[in-house]
Amino acid sequence: MTELPDVFTQAEILVQALPHMQRYDQEIIVIKYGGHAMGDPEAAQDFAQDVVLLEQAGVKPIVVHGGGPQIGRMLDKLGIKSEFANGLRITDKATVEVVEMVLAGSINKQIVGTISAEGGKAIGLCGKDANMVIARKVGRTTATDSNIEKHVDLGFVGEPERVNRAVLDAVLAAELTPVLAPVANGADGATYNVNADTFAGAIAGAMRAKRLLLLTDVPGVLDKDKKLMPELTVDECRALIADGTITGGMIPKVETCIYALEQGVEGVVILDGKQPHACLLELLTDHGAGTLIRK
Repeated sequence: MTELPDVFTQAEILVQALPHMQRYDQEIIVIKYGGHAMGDPEAAQDFAQDVVLLEQAGVKPIVVHGGGPQIGRMLDKLGIKSEFANGLRITDKATVEVVEMVLAGSINKQIVGTISAEGGKAIGLCGKDANMVIARKVGRTTATDSNIEKHVDLGFVGEPERVNRAVLDAVLAAELTPVLAPVANGADGATYNVNADTFAGAIAGAMRAKRLLLLTDVPGVLDKDKKLMPELTVDECRALIADGTITGGMIPKVETCIYALEQGVEGVVILDGKQPHACLLELLTDHGAGTLIRK
């Protein structure tokens, strides 16, 4: 991986793309879309253009999106207080209704609309559609308050238990791009808010994706000197977690990567959504972007 210039145009990427396109022809690529790229109109348009170009190049992209900041703003408007424990939103009945409205409604359709405006053929879905994803309730988590550990019930926060790929196979066969909101039914009939990274990892594993790309607000996995580590193995990731190099919110992202690899995904990349055309740089050039994790 060579050092990236500040900005690559899509045209400059395409010059390098032809040798790489065959590698991903008719392959499934799952992209978790969130962070800065979702909040900035220009970055959102760049992302949509990249998805359309991947479609046109014979790739089968599946987009999974988050929406934490947008959920937070809507909860504030409605006067619903939001609390977190270990990075997960404590989700009561009122909150999960807002989560579903924002994720499966406004955000999902906005992304679908942006991709469609760039010439793509996107369709918005969530985990509840055709029981695509069945979630189970996340157990209590341990949070620390004033050096006192306490067990916290996260409410309607779930994690994927089963993925039925039939609906996604049908959508991809129709040459449509699924855009998925991480909301799912539980076996108990309740609606669960699922972390978007975790949801994307489960989808990638079930679909045996060639690549899972996690767009974040950081360049990738950093060493103790805050320098990017371009490539890691699963064993190296576990060692970096154990010695404290990988900390905080990066731990669940890396754990999602490990899970996806164990389910048959060939490679997972944590990359910076602020980098224009980051997905194309990673997939279609020699430069790469972010940290590639392999078995």
